[in-house]
Amino acid sequence: MNSTLPGYKDKPLFTPGPLTTSRTVKQAMLRDLGSRDSEFITVVRSIRERLLKIAGVEKGTHEAILLQGSGTYSVESIFSSTVPRSGKVLILVNGSYGERMIKICDVLNIPKVVLRNPENEVPNLESLREELAKDPEITHVAAVHCETTTGIINPIQLIGEIVKGHGRIYFVDAMSSFGAVPIDFEACGVDYLVSSANKCIEGVPGFGFIIARMDEFMKTERYARSLSLDLYAQWKGLESNGQFRFTPPTHSLLAFHQALIELEDEGGVAARAARYRKNHEVLVKGMRELGFKEYLKSDLQGYIITSFLYPDDSNFSFETFYNQLNDRGFVIYPGKLSQADCFRIGSIGRLSGYDFTALLLGIEKALKLMGVTLG
Repeated sequence: MNSTLPGYKDKPLFTPGPLTTSRTVKQAMLRDLGSRDSEFITVVRSIRERLLKIAGVEKGTHEAILLQGSGTYSVESIFSSTVPRSGKVLILVNGSYGERMIKICDVLNIPKVVLRNPENEVPNLESLREELAKDPEITHVAAVHCETTTGIINPIQLIGEIVKGHGRIYFVDAMSSFGAVPIDFEACGVDYLVSSANKCIEGVPGFGFIIARMDEFMKTERYARSLSLDLYAQWKGLESNGQFRFTPPTHSLLAFHQALIELEDEGGVAARAARYRKNHEVLVKGMRELGFKEYLKSDLQGYIITSFLYPDDSNFSFETFYNQLNDRGFVIYPGKLSQADCFRIGSIGRLSGYDFTALLLGIEKALKLMGVTLG
């Protein structure tokens, strides 16, 4: 199958990352550069500058810090490196990635307050306001922007207005949104934002990155609870000689640099958002016509990934459904909900409406072979 976008030979990945990348991003990895090579250091510097440009912030007021590992490593680095021993974190949870923040704080012995909401609801802003007003020990608030458990988009600006109104530090996990969902750092009051190379910028796995507001970040020297995840030391190293403290994922960084160029060539965040939104619209329209129902209400649903409820038919088996699609060259994602049986389909990556039309035809054929009837 050939995509209408620059080609690939692998199965298209309708997942939230790792995701389908362009041929040119793959080709960028076909080089060997030393971690101390001047050309590689120039690439790292360019990546950091381009990330700040995407975020709409300036070097000096903000910095982009790159860190080896998956996005979760970068999330943990923020908790372990920017929360003082006397700190306390309020975590807003309505999905698996908020739950993961809780586990991180538990391992790090960071005191926490958890405000949970159902997976199909955004955080309760009044509860947040009340908790901050009554508990002066809370120093930080953490929220997930696009909770890929469901695809819900949480109102990070409204949350940020409350957090800043109470004088607290604000951390946003924008793993699945940065690069495709516009974020106004100033309006949202974000102090730390984290994302990953293999999400909406359409790179490959290997590192995450943090965009930090420097007036807060400069206070965190010697806060770190980990050597390898020491965010301040990582920044100092990058600033002093342009190098990572430990072996960097050179090939992933080369791919990411190419992916950043391609994001700019596409027209930036607005243009990528438009393509992903179109992908989502084609998907949802087609799935509704087949008889599927989305888990979330449409006003809460983002265009990054969509959760669909299992059909109410005893012939439906997700494992069989998944394998049928995989055999036809389409890779989707299982559900991650605790209260409903769902599967997920991502709208991101180097995919176009054509790919989603083809996927829908594959889903229709799979249902017929399984003998599944949708109302």
